[in-house]
Amino acid sequence: MSERPADSSRPVVWVTRRLPPAVEAALHARFDVRQDASDTPLNAEELQRAFREADAILATVTDRLTVACFAQIGRRAMLVANFGVGVNHIDLAAARTAGVAVTNTPDVLTDDTADLAMLLMLAVMRRAGAGERLLRSGAWMGWRPTGFLGARLTGRTLGIVGLGRIGSAVAARARNGFGMRVLAWSRSAQPSSASADGIERVGTLVELLERADVVSLHCPATPETRHLIGAEQLARMQPHAVLVNTARGDVVDEGALVSALEAGRIAGAGLDVFEAEPTVHPGLLSREDVVLLPHLGSATREAREAMGMRAIANLDAHFAGVGLLDPV
Repeated sequence: MSERPADSSRPVVWVTRRLPPAVEAALHARFDVRQDASDTPLNAEELQRAFREADAILATVTDRLTVACFAQIGRRAMLVANFGVGVNHIDLAAARTAGVAVTNTPDVLTDDTADLAMLLMLAVMRRAGAGERLLRSGAWMGWRPTGFLGARLTGRTLGIVGLGRIGSAVAARARNGFGMRVLAWSRSAQPSSASADGIERVGTLVELLERADVVSLHCPATPETRHLIGAEQLARMQPHAVLVNTARGDVVDEGALVSALEAGRIAGAGLDVFEAEPTVHPGLLSREDVVLLPHLGSATREAREAMGMRAIANLDAHFAGVGLLDPV
């Protein structure tokens, strides 16, 4: 471990991964920062040590914060400021039992993740991934009238699963930029209805899957949404439809997705997240009808800096004893 000298006059914050330079500078200006300079995920023993040494933890999606972190004797940390929106890597029940607050960073990554969802829709339907691989391989023989025919996105029907901040931003891009008809469903959905924003809320997931040309996932990862899209749901989709996931990997049963693609039950998929990151189901890696990205949803300089500053704002509020900005 590489750490800065201790400063007992300031709160101790363990930062589990390297962050953008502007964020790290702001952290060091405020806190006694402990950090592993190798920028590799901390193992279980190292995470438990961090909880014993620090007043707060600035964690990321690569950290598995289990009951062992929160319930251990000698735990000092009373806040986990998560760098990101999703918190399925944190045992929230254990945190509540231990009286440890958890915050996240909503709002600041909405636009970038929504942009990426649109990119995946286009890439899958226009066969951009396969085309780029062919070009780089040196095997492209030039333009031909029947070469790499994909499908048009404009005017299609988009089905959004989870109409929160990101889902709503995707809906706006789809309607305003591509003239798409937008359906939406969430686990708290009301009976089918149209609304002033032009989005049709449908009453069941099955209805959305049966009607959509593109299904885009934007729901949180919870025990209830694990494998929300499995073999039964994929069988309800239209054969020409594509699935896009920029939410969390375990919302999709990857084995069932591979089977559906192999059987031609759906036309393709665009995935930015995976069940066992960084491992990807081997059945996905070789498919030309799948576009795979390495969890790039919030990967812009602007978003990552804003995420860090939002986490710092929650740390500041915690140590000032005022209300947290983004309690989970």
